[in-house]
Amino acid sequence: MAVDGGAPPRTGTALVLVEILDINDNAPEFVQPLYQVQISENSPLESLVAIVSARDLDMGINGEIFYSFFYGDEEISKTFALNERTGEIKIIRKLDFEKIVAYEVDIKASDRAGLSGKCTVKIQVVDINDNAPELTMASFRSPIPENSPETTVALFSIQDRDSGENGRILCSIQNDVPFILKPSVENFYRLLTEGPLDREIRAEYNITITATDLGTPRLKTEHSITVRISDVNDNAPAFTQTSYTLFVRENNSPALHIGSVSATDRDSGTNAQVTYSLLPPQDTHLPLASLVSINADNGHLFALRSLDYEALQAFEFRVGATDRGSPALSSEALVRVLVLDANDNSPFVLYPLHNGSAPCTELVPRAAEPGYLVTKVVAVDGDSGQNAWLSFQLLKATEPGLFGVWAHNGEVRTARLLSERDAAKHRLVVLVKDNGEPPRSATATLHVLLVDGFSQPYLPLPEAAPADSLTVYLVVALASVSSLFLFSVLLFVAVRLCRRSRAASVGRCSVPEGPFPGHLVDVSGTGTLSQSYQYEVCLSGGSGTNEFKFLNGRRDFYSRRRICQNF
Repeated sequence: MAVDGGAPPRTGTALVLVEILDINDNAPEFVQPLYQVQISENSPLESLVAIVSARDLDMGINGEIFYSFFYGDEEISKTFALNERTGEIKIIRKLDFEKIVAYEVDIKASDRAGLSGKCTVKIQVVDINDNAPELTMASFRSPIPENSPETTVALFSIQDRDSGENGRILCSIQNDVPFILKPSVENFYRLLTEGPLDREIRAEYNITITATDLGTPRLKTEHSITVRISDVNDNAPAFTQTSYTLFVRENNSPALHIGSVSATDRDSGTNAQVTYSLLPPQDTHLPLASLVSINADNGHLFALRSLDYEALQAFEFRVGATDRGSPALSSEALVRVLVLDANDNSPFVLYPLHNGSAPCTELVPRAAEPGYLVTKVVAVDGDSGQNAWLSFQLLKATEPGLFGVWAHNGEVRTARLLSERDAAKHRLVVLVKDNGEPPRSATATLHVLLVDGFSQPYLPLPEAAPADSLTVYLVVALASVSSLFLFSVLLFVAVRLCRRSRAASVGRCSVPEGPFPGHLVDVSGTGTLSQSYQYEVCLSGGSGTNEFKFLNGRRDFYSRRRICQNF
């Protein structure tokens, strides 16, 4: 306003516009000095973490703000990106809670004059269950002995890099194995045998250890181990049979393989290696060491010498099977050896004797009927069974058809009636044959002399060999017995005749005794006298008749005697 000096003073006004020019005297200020955000570790790239905001009281270019990281931290700059104009913070690399749990980012807001403000952004990484449990084997023992109950097989640790429930772990194994898990120190477990094992039932176990966390979703880790069971000598060898029966034919060649025994051991290695041996026989008189031997490695049995059925038909012994474990275990089995008969013995003729002496001559009456027993060839065979079945046949005869031999018992019998035209001396050769394969045989020579009566002197055949002392003794004994028998018969007849003579003189009748002479005929009309009968003839002392009466049978003798005395 302008005033003059007049009176009244007059004034004049003018509007003056004063424009204040801004200077950069204000630094940028963040809306809040501290930002706290949470972001999941599985957030995708370019995800927005936060937006920081600052203001500047200056005007114009002095009020333009630029955002930047306060410090040139390489880890932060590789993980996050900051928009310098808008203040947006984004993820440019995957977050990993297990590596970095939280970030503290200092952000600077600057104007063009270089004035700046600062704020802090705390980024908390939120854990998710993205890590399966980890199992680390500290120690492992395999193989383990089968007789080791509650033995530690493995020691291992488990961990989960997640946190909270995501990091809690449950550990287990399958139920079909004889092992258990026991917690040890923190995060450590022991795998133990639940009881004694049996390698012969199962030689190894595949065990799967499973570690499972409690996160959502649950993650698990499986670790498989193979536990082998080592053998201990807990099984004795077992024979395939409790007893063996072996057959060997006699006259075998020495060192003949006659059979084998076999035993198995359920153990392994040296514990299963079996050695065979012969055990001392229970029969102390059995020379086992000279009869058989056994191969200690394979159980083959051999006959040490030729066996003779006629001397030893069967024998038995025990064999042992011993393993090579410590301590050694053993078992035994019974072996029966049956010697089979071979047809190695020819028939032996017991009668008639063939010892170089004079042959024995059989006497046959010319009145002998067909089938008359002349003699019997007696023979034996040292073999058995069908090898000892003997059959007889007439091999040679002076007069074929006169004599026959029964095939099964060796009886020599007349085949027909003898006649005066038949030669008196006969020589028979009897073949004795067994039923073996091939058959064996022997011969017996018989000398037969046809005689009219046994009282005729014996004339030796010309072809007879000189008699030795035994044959002479037999002939003398036979003659003595025959003479004694004949004398006894004659004495008996004489005594009877004397008694009858006295009875006849007393009763005044003739009572002859004995058979009728040969010129009498049978009144029955058959023409022959089929049986021997005694007849008594009684005549009156004064009778002039020529008639007489026959009284049949001895049983009426006393009654007839009384009748005769009445004449």
